[in-house]
Amino acid sequence: MDKRLYIDVHIIQTVPPANLNRDDQGNPKEAYYGGHRRARVSSQAWKRATRTSFAEHAPQQDHATRTKRIAAELAKRLAGRSGLEAEQATRLATALLQPLGIKPGKKAGDTAYLLFFGYRQLEDIIDLVADQATDLTALDDEELAKAVKDLPVAEKLQQSHPMDVALFGRMVADIPALNVDAAVQVAHALSTHTVDLEFDYYTAVDDENPKEETGAGMIGQIGFNSATLYRYATINLPQLIANLGDGEAALTAVDAFVEHFARSIPSGHQNSFAHRTLPSLLAVVVREDQPVNLVSAFEKPLLPEEEGEGLAADSAVRLAVEYDRATRQWGDTPAHVTVCHTFDPDQHTGERLTAILGANTTFPTLIADLHAALAGQIKQAR
Repeated sequence: MDKRLYIDVHIIQTVPPANLNRDDQGNPKEAYYGGHRRARVSSQAWKRATRTSFAEHAPQQDHATRTKRIAAELAKRLAGRSGLEAEQATRLATALLQPLGIKPGKKAGDTAYLLFFGYRQLEDIIDLVADQATDLTALDDEELAKAVKDLPVAEKLQQSHPMDVALFGRMVADIPALNVDAAVQVAHALSTHTVDLEFDYYTAVDDENPKEETGAGMIGQIGFNSATLYRYATINLPQLIANLGDGEAALTAVDAFVEHFARSIPSGHQNSFAHRTLPSLLAVVVREDQPVNLVSAFEKPLLPEEEGEGLAADSAVRLAVEYDRATRQWGDTPAHVTVCHTFDPDQHTGERLTAILGANTTFPTLIADLHAALAGQIKQAR
């Protein structure tokens, strides 16, 4: 697909007291934007939450993993498929991967860096040797290396990419042949208003303490904040089609990304704060020019209004106004816009959103409408 086509995903989401994503001090990450301190959740944290959500809903054979233990995982699957003893399976797995030039890690059996690959890709590698595994392991090390040297192992890692590898890409600096260009970019989530770091001083009671022994069994503290966040991601559809090799598979991946990006949330200190929420607003804009992050809407931080509809509502309106301003000022005409939000259509916020972004729809309808719009664009590009 030669045509430019980007799917911008804009989200407004309020999170209660939480520590979603910790810094090196164990406190919630922050950033200065517009000269004011904001709550921040890193793109890496939300991408991992999205990938984890994928895994919970995808068949086992379609799962991907990011690990230094590719040789160990390959050996385990070789042993299961071929009946080899663990030692021989490890020897064969090491020989299969050796021509790739993957640098070894500090621990035995590890690689020097994390590799992102699909379990189905490992099975494809095993298919190359499954019917001769026993004979291969009977060879000495030099003969074994020679026997597997020309097998298309690298090609197998470049084919049949699982959805999340196709979306988020793979970077192997010293083996460019294994690189996969990411089809998705995810911004760091920022609060639409200023945020102060707070601390929860907590104690734990020793249940077996006798009555005469007062005091806590444990004392500690944890940093937290609460915020209304602006979240943004964009999908390069032509790149996604190139990674997956199929337009229909790419549409399925877009559906899944929007679904799981919207519903997922980083799990930092989840048991302490029970912070899982759903977005107040999700707007999807399909563009044929370039991706546009609308965080400029919040360069001037929002202030709580005593008579307003709340920070989430004010953030949603500010986002819509910025979208309208940018679209008119730059002469852009998006190919498709759809919005799903939780605001009363008869109140000020709902009316403004409808006037700018169009009628509110349900989340399943938003996904279906987006799928149909993209399918039409792919068809036109053929």
